[in-house]
Amino acid sequence: MAKLLTFAQALKQSEGGKRHALLGNGFSRAYRNDLFAYDALFAQAKDKLSASAKRAFEALKTTDFEAVMRALKQTVDLVQAYAPKSQKLARKLAADAETLREVLAQAIASSHPDRPNDIRDTEFAACRAFLSHFDNIYTLNYDLLLYWALMHDDGDNRTINCNDGFHQPEDRLAEYVVWEVGDVGSQNVFYLHGALHVFDAGAEVQKYTWCNTGIALVDQIREALAENRYPIYVAEGNSESKMRRIQHSAFLSRAFRSFSSIGGSLFIFGHSLASNDEHALRLIERGTTKSVYVSIYGGPKSVDNRRVIDRAERFLDGREKSRRRNKLDVKFFDAASAQVWG
Repeated sequence: MAKLLTFAQALKQSEGGKRHALLGNGFSRAYRNDLFAYDALFAQAKDKLSASAKRAFEALKTTDFEAVMRALKQTVDLVQAYAPKSQKLARKLAADAETLREVLAQAIASSHPDRPNDIRDTEFAACRAFLSHFDNIYTLNYDLLLYWALMHDDGDNRTINCNDGFHQPEDRLAEYVVWEVGDVGSQNVFYLHGALHVFDAGAEVQKYTWCNTGIALVDQIREALAENRYPIYVAEGNSESKMRRIQHSAFLSRAFRSFSSIGGSLFIFGHSLASNDEHALRLIERGTTKSVYVSIYGGPKSVDNRRVIDRAERFLDGREKSRRRNKLDVKFFDAASAQVWG
């Protein structure tokens, strides 16, 4: 691995072309690790888990919901292959995997900061300064932090061009805004895996808002979850299952089409490049991005960071195999130097 850059150095190197951001869970953890780390979410959710699901977490020695969902679904496949008569067990495993999706949404909503005012203006200002460097912003997170930061008016006179494709319905007054299928060109904020405040209402995709209701977003989301209405979000355990869900949603599919077509430089912040998001990583390899800057949190020689670096460097092989004419340059920057939340 080449020298670890600072965020400022990475920005300097990428001058002259478009920049894009891909945000992972580290974006939220940089604000409050005690709320958004896997351990914190598991602590919020464990009382809602079935006894068998709890034993699955214990057996796998993890608090990562997606890792357990992936293992459960793989076990379903094995049971069907090795013991096809054990359909009761297969159904139980599949049911636990599906329930974990719902419990995860509830855990995120339960542990989420209640109001934007819980975040200091200085923290928002730092976050907005970070986001202002990018032409397109793609996030794999479900929480409201990115949305709050983009909407925040902290008097910094900093304009961030942000359009997530949602607008007030033209034909009626509504408590929500709707996603415009035809608003392709101007959308530049994309929720690749959905978001807690975005719901599929059948004939339209709705985004809950505070300004139309006067009710805090987190309260609206918690009320919806209590009524067994769940947002659009992708939390399957493996990349293939995630991609299947994405392909059945026009909202999510458009986000991925956009991500596959970006050029210029891509800054990946707070993502572990884990295999359960290979569907997104492969788009980088097959795309036309010229440079990828990957954030590294902590020492580059740690086991986790070594794995991140190895996967990022494999982008080069993937680009070569894709037979794209433009080569790909992969570099790494110090996550802390970005000072995303100050």
